[in-house]
Amino acid sequence: MSQVIFHLAFPVSNIAQTKEFYVDGLGCEAGRETNASIILNLYGHQLVAHVTHEPVTPQRTIYPRHFGLVFTSLADWEALLAKAQSKQLQFREQPKLRFSGQPTEHRTFFLEDPFHNVLEFKFYSHATAIFGSREFTQIGDAVEA
Repeated sequence: MSQVIFHLAFPVSNIAQTKEFYVDGLGCEAGRETNASIILNLYGHQLVAHVTHEPVTPQRTIYPRHFGLVFTSLADWEALLAKAQSKQLQFREQPKLRFSGQPTEHRTFFLEDPFHNVLEFKFYSHATAIFGSREFTQIGDAVEA
């Protein structure tokens, strides 16, 4: 199979602020742009930010909606973390280690863009946990119903 690229469209209310967060902050490459949308290259994946005039409101928690990347190199995850910290991006949740000592152990941090979109960046200690380790049923943090 040839390379497949992930695409995600999401709401924003201002293209200049979008570029500040995603291009200047995260290091995305900007692609085509209009007054109403911009295409962003996030580590080879296509994000499209579309301006909405409807209110964009924050979620109460990081669930249910967020998006991001799973890094296969700890050094790459650490490099993005250092960049986010040096650019003083808004952390929704600080870096932490989840499920320590378990096969699903991973490092994670969450950012929030100026439009309340939540982004998660992970690195799993054991690559098999990215899609496997089905016998372990915990996914994410405990959520109130």
